[in-house]
Parts: sequence; structure tokens; C-alpha cells
Amino acid sequence: MTSEVPAWARTGPIPYRSARTPAGWTLPGDARLALWIIPNIEFFPLDMPIPGGTGKVPDVMSFSSREYGARVGFYRVLDAIQEIGALGTATVNSSVVEAYPELVQAMSEASWEVMGHSITNSRRLSELSEEEEGLEIAEVTQTLTDAFGRAPAGWLGAGLTERWTTLDRLVENGYSYVADWALDDRPNTALDGALVTVPYPLEVNDKPAFDSRLMTPDEFAGTAIRTFDVLLRESADEPRVMAIALHPYLIGAPHRIESLRRLLGHMREAEGVWWTTGGEIASRYREETGR
Repeated sequence: MTSEVPAWARTGPIPYRSARTPAGWTLPGDARLALWIIPNIEFFPLDMPIPGGTGKVPDVMSFSSREYGARVGFYRVLDAIQEIGALGTATVNSSVVEAYPELVQAMSEASWEVMGHSITNSRRLSELSEEEEGLEIAEVTQTLTDAFGRAPAGWLGAGLTERWTTLDRLVENGYSYVADWALDDRPNTALDGALVTVPYPLEVNDKPAFDSRLMTPDEFAGTAIRTFDVLLRESADEPRVMAIALHPYLIGAPHRIESLRRLLGHMREAEGVWWTTGGEIASRYREETGR
């Protein structure tokens, strides 16, 4: 392993490509827009400070809020996604396997795809040493593989954080795509094609929407619907990706869950949409472009 700053440190690991430059890919059938739903399934230990909380332990209120998502909100989100016949691509902290075995079973039975998502969202990769980072990614990969019977193909870091070495460590652990780089509406490649980058949302994401921007449920649904309508229109030229990021402790609250059903229903009525997973988007992009 090396701790040297990489050659791409200034401009990033993903080659610049403007929205006017064709990516050179198509979608299955008559689809124009690839849509993936990303439930974030996380564990926040009571004996660690919780991001956004008091900074002290035990932080009972912050812990209880997140725990509500695992005990109750998750199943509301699961039901809403299954009602429209879609699949989730869940980002999963590896500590979820021990903390919430019922959720592992539910995701497996629903045939959701699973992405690596650090050990816990209470600790970021950027806080680790290079050696600790390598051990964490390897542990997450093995734990999820054992629990779900299949190695995760994709990765989303807790808090979308990385070290300079993260992408190399992902390649070494067999990952084929990464979602940390939310800088485009189409896939691209990183590290000279070693990884596919699949678009992840910063706007259609209930975490900043409710926690930072203080949106109402209707405002969040409206944001998602307007985003969807624009991307579907723009995809007449070349396919785009629509991503929806969900956190069960937020969108799974009783007063918010119907907003999720409303926006999913709006999207289900549209033609030309490929309801898919992150892994299928990455594979399709790789097959179509040869990159």
C-alpha cells in the first residue's frame, strides 16, 4: 500500500465529460431512463458519538431516532418499494448483520441488491489510517458476502467519504462500481476504467432534504418528481440515471411515508423507464461502452 497523493488528486479520478459529450450507451428495450432506489440500511452504536447528535455517549435521542428506522421505518420503505414491483439497492453497514438479522433476512427475501457501506455510519473512512481503511473494506466485503451469499459489487462510503487510497482498495476487494462521486447524471469510469461510477443523488436524498433543508414531505416528493420529469425529457438524446436515496428513520416516519408512495407512483406511470439496480446499471454501461 502507498500513502502517496495520486496523480489525479487535483482534478479527480473520473475523466471530465460534459453533458454535451455522448457517453455511448443505451438501455434495454425501449427504455430511456435508468431508475434505481437506494435504501441506506445503517447501524449507529449507542457507545459511539452519532453524527449530527450531541457528540456525547450515550446519545439516547439520536440513537432512538435511528433505531426507529431499523425497527419500524424499514418495513414501511420495503412495502412501498414492493408495492410497485421494484427492487432496492441497499447500502448496508456490515454491523447491520449482527445488529439487525431480521433486516438481512427481509432484504434477502426481497432480492434486493446490497452495496458495501462501511462498518458503521458513526465512523468515516476519512478518519482512518491507510491500514485501518484496508482492513475495514475487507471486513465489510467478507461480512456482507457471508450474510447475503454474494459479494457486493458496489460501494458507498459512510458519509460519501474516501481516502486517496479508497478506490484502489475497492478494486483489490473485487468491487466493480462506486457511488460516492455524485457529479453526473450518467455513469462514467474511474481509475482508467477499473471502476464504473454510478450516479448517486445529493438532491433526491431524504437525509439532506429533511435534516438540512427542512423540507416537508410534499416538498421532497415534489423535488423528486420534478427531477424525474427533467431527466426523462433529457434522456430522449441519451439515457440518464435517476437515483433516489432513502433512510428508513427519515422517510419511514408515519407522516412522510405517503410522500414516497406518491413519487414512486408518479414514476411508475411513465413510459421509457428501466427500474433497475446499481449493479445492473454498471454492467450495462460497461457492456455498451466497452470501458
